[in-house]
Amino acid sequence: MRYYYFWVALVLLLLDQITKKIVSGGMEVGDQISVIGEFFKIQLYKNNGAAFSMLPNQRLFFIIVTTAVVIGIIWYILRNRNTGRALQMVALGSILGGAIGNLVDRALYGEVVDFFKLTFGNYIFPIFNIADIGISIGAILILLDMILEERNQGAKAPGNGDMQLN
Repeated sequence: MRYYYFWVALVLLLLDQITKKIVSGGMEVGDQISVIGEFFKIQLYKNNGAAFSMLPNQRLFFIIVTTAVVIGIIWYILRNRNTGRALQMVALGSILGGAIGNLVDRALYGEVVDFFKLTFGNYIFPIFNIADIGISIGAILILLDMILEERNQGAKAPGNGDMQLN
């Protein structure tokens, strides 16, 4: 499929925006819906900072930085789309969709809608959304692609596996 990486970004962006509208339209900030006991809940939270609520109230800064990141990812995808590294392109599409999803929230509302809440014993993982999942999965896929590419390059290096026993 042509431009599949942009389709990945678009699907992720749409899922992100639709789920945010559903949750914010049906819940008040702080409301919780238990999905799996105390472990997994839907809880509406509006984050005006970055990941883990760092740097609160820096809307313009985040809009500028995220716009630069989005432009950089698009440039990189267009420049490297014919490398045959499909995993890397899917990863970048995933990060792109997530970045745009959170950028839309910041630009339109000044804050990002988060709603997935995970609790591990006494530890509560920072509340997140579909865009955050896309960015995280994209980052993991980039690391996986780097490992596989390194392994592939190592296998092609002269002298690897060329020893013959007489």
